[in-house]
Amino acid sequence: MAVRTGDELPPLRIPITRTLIVAGALASRDYQDVHHDTEAAREKGSPDIFMNILTTNGLVGRYITDHFGPRARLRKVAIRLGAPNYPGDEMVLTGEVTSVAEGTAEVAVIGRNGIGHHVTGKVTVRLPSDVPTTADVPAAVGVPAADIPATADAR
Repeated sequence: MAVRTGDELPPLRIPITRTLIVAGALASRDYQDVHHDTEAAREKGSPDIFMNILTTNGLVGRYITDHFGPRARLRKVAIRLGAPNYPGDEMVLTGEVTSVAEGTAEVAVIGRNGIGHHVTGKVTVRLPSDVPTTADVPAAVGVPAADIPATADAR
């Protein structure tokens, strides 16, 4: 894949559902009530539950690897949150390659929702042509037999 400075990534539209917000918070072990309890969120000044930063970080990473492919490797994801992602909204991720050098690319990412910019940031990604393939990994890795218990009871 030829990657050039100025390349624009196609937009990714993500519906912001209650399920996505709650599941993302649970998956990242963020049990703060503002991510799953509407009443608690309202008591703390928010109109509804809202997405946590780790879910946003994961969605930004997915956006990059969806574009560059499963062999691309995220080297750095630096994001800043802005307007909250509330249920019923949609976030549209867009990106532009800002530099390419030595097998890596930097991509400026923006995630917009109905309120404004939910996320802005930069992602450094190692491009697939420089990522080792399975052909580069030995077919068998030796483990000394003495390190493997004969049965589960031998542990």
